[in-house]
Amino acid sequence: MAADSDPRSDPFPVSGVLVAVLSSLISGSTFVLQKKGILRSRDRGGSYLTDVVWWCGTLTMIVGQIGNFLAYNVAPAVIVTPLGALGVLFGAVLASWILKEHLNVVGKLGCVLCCCGSVVLIIHAPKAGAVTSRLELEERLSDPVFVAYALLVVLLLVVLILWIAPAHGSSNILVYVSICSLLGSFTVPSSKGLGLVAPDVFGSEPDSRALPLFFGLLATLAVSILIQFFFINKALESFSSNVFEAVYYVAFTSSVILSSALLFKEWTALTVTDGLAMLCSLTTVSVGVVLLRISQEASITWGRKRKTD
Repeated sequence: MAADSDPRSDPFPVSGVLVAVLSSLISGSTFVLQKKGILRSRDRGGSYLTDVVWWCGTLTMIVGQIGNFLAYNVAPAVIVTPLGALGVLFGAVLASWILKEHLNVVGKLGCVLCCCGSVVLIIHAPKAGAVTSRLELEERLSDPVFVAYALLVVLLLVVLILWIAPAHGSSNILVYVSICSLLGSFTVPSSKGLGLVAPDVFGSEPDSRALPLFFGLLATLAVSILIQFFFINKALESFSSNVFEAVYYVAFTSSVILSSALLFKEWTALTVTDGLAMLCSLTTVSVGVVLLRISQEASITWGRKRKTD
C-alpha cells in the first residue's frame, strides 16, 4: 500500500523526456534561423516573408510545437517546459556558427548550468500527471481559482496588445516577452487537454459531449500560437535574439508552470525534498540561460587592472 502512494512508484516518462529533448533541440534553431532571415531581408531591402531561411525557421517552430504537443501528453508539463533550456543551449551553439556570435567562458558556464539543472529536474519531477481523463479535465477547468487566473491573464493580454504594445513594444523588450509568456498559460494546458479529450472524440465509441471541449481547446491553442508567432517576430525585428530568448525562456517557463500547477495540480505528487530540488534546478537552469545569453552581449577579459600612480 505504501508503494502505491509513493510518487516514485509511477513509471518514469522516458518517451516524454526523449520527445521533449528532441523537440527542444529542433525549436532551438527557430530564433536563429528567423533572425538570420530577417537580417538577410534587411540587406536586400525586402520583406522577411520572402526569405527562405526565415521560412526554414518557421518550419522548425511548427515541428517543435508538434513535438511539444506529443511530449505534454506523455509527461508532466513541469518537466517538459523547463527542458526547453536545452533548446536555448543548442541555439547558442547554432548562433555562433550561423550568426557568428562568440561563445565565451561565461556562455560555456551557462551551458553547463543548463545541462546540470535539466538533469536534476528530470530526476525529481513528478512521474505522472494528476489529470488522466476528460471528466477530470472538465472539473479542473471549472475550478474557480483557475477561472480567475485565466480571466486575469486575458485581461492583461488585452491591455498589453491593444494599448501598451503599440506605444512601448519596440522600445521595451518586456512588453513582447510578457505577451508571449502569458500566452503559454493557454498553449500548454490546451495541448495537454487535447490529448486527454481526443480519445473520447476519435475513439471506438465517440462521445458527442466531448466535441465542444475539443474544438474549444483546439481554437485556444491555434489562436495562442498565432499571436505568439506574430509577436516573437516583432521582437526579433527590434531586439537581439540573445537577450529576447533569455528573458522569454524564464518568463514563459514560469507562466507555464504556474498555469499547469493551478489546472493539473502536478505539484501535489511531489514530496518536500523533490519540490525543493525542482525549485533549485529551475533556478539553476534559469541562471544558466541568462548567463548563456548575456555572455554573447558582453566582453570578457582576464587581464589584471593596472594601478595608476
